[in-house]
Amino acid sequence: MGETSGNDLCSPEVLLVHVSLWVWIITIAVVLGFFVFDFFAHVRTPHAPSLRESGFWSAFYIGISIIFGFIVLWIWGPTFGGEFFAGYVTEKALSVDNLFVFVIIMASFQVPREYQQKVLLIGIVMALGMRGIFIALGAAAIDRYSWVFYLFGVFLLFTAVKLIRDEAKDEDPAEQQESRIIRLVRKVLPTTEEYHGDRLVVKISGKRFVTPLLLALVAIGFTDLLFALDSIPAIYGLTQEPYLVFTANAFALMGLRQLYFLIGGLLERLVYLSYGLSLILAFIGVKLVLHALHENTLWFLNDGEPIHGVPEVSTTLSLTVIIGVLVVTTVASLIRTRGRGAGGGDAPKLAQPERDPGSDRESAEN
Repeated sequence: MGETSGNDLCSPEVLLVHVSLWVWIITIAVVLGFFVFDFFAHVRTPHAPSLRESGFWSAFYIGISIIFGFIVLWIWGPTFGGEFFAGYVTEKALSVDNLFVFVIIMASFQVPREYQQKVLLIGIVMALGMRGIFIALGAAAIDRYSWVFYLFGVFLLFTAVKLIRDEAKDEDPAEQQESRIIRLVRKVLPTTEEYHGDRLVVKISGKRFVTPLLLALVAIGFTDLLFALDSIPAIYGLTQEPYLVFTANAFALMGLRQLYFLIGGLLERLVYLSYGLSLILAFIGVKLVLHALHENTLWFLNDGEPIHGVPEVSTTLSLTVIIGVLVVTTVASLIRTRGRGAGGGDAPKLAQPERDPGSDRESAEN
């Protein structure tokens, strides 16, 4: 499948794998195949998934992610296997943080429960496409400019501090940005007030209108674009191999739709998750800066020579810290909110509108 070169991440040289083009093609085809299967098996026929259905498919996608990680470990060795698992766990945790905003978006647009799956799936596919572009740009920048690690590291440290400040103020910048973009869309495109089944665009009296479902889809996609600005630099702090960056993102996004319905009622109990994620981002930011010092080419630091006296963080330590922080913050959150109801039901508590999508008085057609 590919060849490896370099040494362990504990050393100044980063281990890289050379993935053949056909491996990339097969991987992308398999990932897209899972999304196509998801659409035809679950989303094409509108329905609100049960907890049993959501739980089964969440476990399924987590299972195939673990299997893929062991395949990476078997073919390319423990370093790459560890990097994939560290990246996957980090991206999955950041994706759970995304779900908070998704719940708010679904509630604010009063998306009927049976159509939330379509919004989520299309939004997730859009997100993967946008992240693919960011991954390619990041790989090109890293390959050409080693000082990019400084930028990524400082950006993650800034993001970590900002995440704590926003949590303390109970503000959500992503939600504020999303409301601005939706206002812009409403000004540019004529929009209906009512839902028309699961249609995104309808024709009324010979004129085309976009439905609130499309607005919710735009909000979901734009929100994930903002989150990608944090997650892509974060995973490049754990592995510089674009193939592992892409697959970790892809597997983290697969199953996110089911996870939304499975743990939506529990999200409000994870009160310390943002603090845990800020610690993880800060840790990865420091890791990136330390690595940048080892790869240093900036003329005003050590005469442009690499600085080998500073330590580098191993993949094993990264994985241990990430999992440890997530376990501690999750347990602490559940203890802190013990006694609160989980919300119950098959869907997130905040996303249960009573609006009847079949009550439209207009005659609509595709």
